[in-house]
Amino acid sequence: MSSEINAYPYKRLKVWQKSIQLVVEVYRATSNFPEYEKYGLVSQMRRCAVSIPSNIAEGHGRTSDKELLRFLDIAKGSIYELDTQVEISKRLKYLTSEKFNLLSTGLDEVSRMLTGLKKFKSHDSNLKSQI
Repeated sequence: MSSEINAYPYKRLKVWQKSIQLVVEVYRATSNFPEYEKYGLVSQMRRCAVSIPSNIAEGHGRTSDKELLRFLDIAKGSIYELDTQVEISKRLKYLTSEKFNLLSTGLDEVSRMLTGLKKFKSHDSNLKSQI
């Protein structure tokens, strides 16, 4: 195990790893958008995508499960925001069906994983408060 992963244990989380891959896919997909969307939809989609793993990481850097859960909620909000932008991109025909399906599948997977992590951490936090 590398010292980088030991220093930053959130990197071991599958949800963080999957969300990083989603960022890469969003960057690839938006690289083909019209130039006039560079400061509009492209910028917004990329910021939303980057926000997901960033908030997972930031939450794990906090001192309490309550703070972690708050940052996981923010990451979840970014998923909903990005999902909306992916839908808009599809309707504007900026995304092929293949790219749309790839991004939608990635969003669904990360969303489910985040929900599971939130439930686990919430349950874990409740158990700790009873001790």
